[in-house]
Amino acid sequence: MKATILASTFAAGALAQNGAWGQCGGNGWSGTTSCISGYSCNYVNDWYSQCQPGTAAPTTTAAATTLVTSTKTAPPATTTTATASGKFKWFGVNEAGGEFGDGIFPGRWGTEFTFPDTNTIQTLRSQGYNIFRVGFAMERLVPNTLTSSFDNGYLTNLTQVVNSVTNSGAYIVLDPHNYGRYYGKIITDTAAFKTFWQNVAAKFASNSKVIFDTNNEYNTMDQTLVLNLNQAAIDGIRAAGATSQYIFVEGNQWTGAWSWNVTNTNLAALTDPENKIVYEMHQYLDSDSSGTSTSCVSSEIGVQRIVGATAWLRANGKKGVLGEFAGGANSVCKAAVTGLLEHLKANTDVWEGALWWAAGPWWGDYMYSFEPPSGTGYTYYNSLLKTYTP
Repeated sequence: MKATILASTFAAGALAQNGAWGQCGGNGWSGTTSCISGYSCNYVNDWYSQCQPGTAAPTTTAAATTLVTSTKTAPPATTTTATASGKFKWFGVNEAGGEFGDGIFPGRWGTEFTFPDTNTIQTLRSQGYNIFRVGFAMERLVPNTLTSSFDNGYLTNLTQVVNSVTNSGAYIVLDPHNYGRYYGKIITDTAAFKTFWQNVAAKFASNSKVIFDTNNEYNTMDQTLVLNLNQAAIDGIRAAGATSQYIFVEGNQWTGAWSWNVTNTNLAALTDPENKIVYEMHQYLDSDSSGTSTSCVSSEIGVQRIVGATAWLRANGKKGVLGEFAGGANSVCKAAVTGLLEHLKANTDVWEGALWWAAGPWWGDYMYSFEPPSGTGYTYYNSLLKTYTP
């Protein structure tokens, strides 16, 4: 999620203008098409235009700069290809906690950070969920430099979660929840990043149920650097002898599905000798795609924000996974979430699955919490989401 990084930006925006990365147009859009200073309204697809940095790019439709009041909806979720199976490979939940206590390093287990409760993970496993994305902080795993030795206590706790999940037959995604940064600074040393991943992968090289996620939500970074960091991670993982595992690569601008086809096109050049790259995208349904509100733009926004990414994956012969998605506990969001998932399900030739944001033992009354038995998201959405499990 990008909530903590963008909070100050959103607060500073004028009420009559859309904030950074907010929606500013598209069929059915009834809000303003104006963006805050430094951002302009750019066409993404017929149903979605977005406030992006800089001046507006040429568009192929008036949707980018013109208020559209049409009630036209997105293409039906049944639009698919002959090879779509209608069944996900993966469907599961993010597990947060190991990355908590941002900026407090190394921090104390049980005070600044925690690890997922393996008992509640098993509750989710019993209902069919088969993939869990577990966040951790790179600064806690390797406290000194990217190439330094591991903190044994932190690695042990993380490994216990890995073993519990994978011994149950599920997949686990190792997610350095760092936004392309280490101790708050953008990672620019691709050689050190490769070494970091080679060292991590070596610990789990024999476990084919482990998936390596290169980094959570790269953002406000040079686009070529994002490409090179992802490639360095792939190269390091394979150099460790970890050849059976999938690798989830993420894009710039919070790896957003809504803008992927105009932001992360260069990532199509990534290569893997094992051909196990999966493009991880995130998508929230509130006005700025930040996942900071219980409100969803409309009952159709889920499909509208994902269609461009679907087209990009298919055009480039790639596979994708929706690594984070969520909506508030209300009927509009539930319809939007259902539409989103039905679209993914109808396009399983390119979409491998999806993971809800998020479970974890410390969420309390967090609006999206999927922690059994009483998390807000769990009690409202579990009956729907478990119908999509493989």
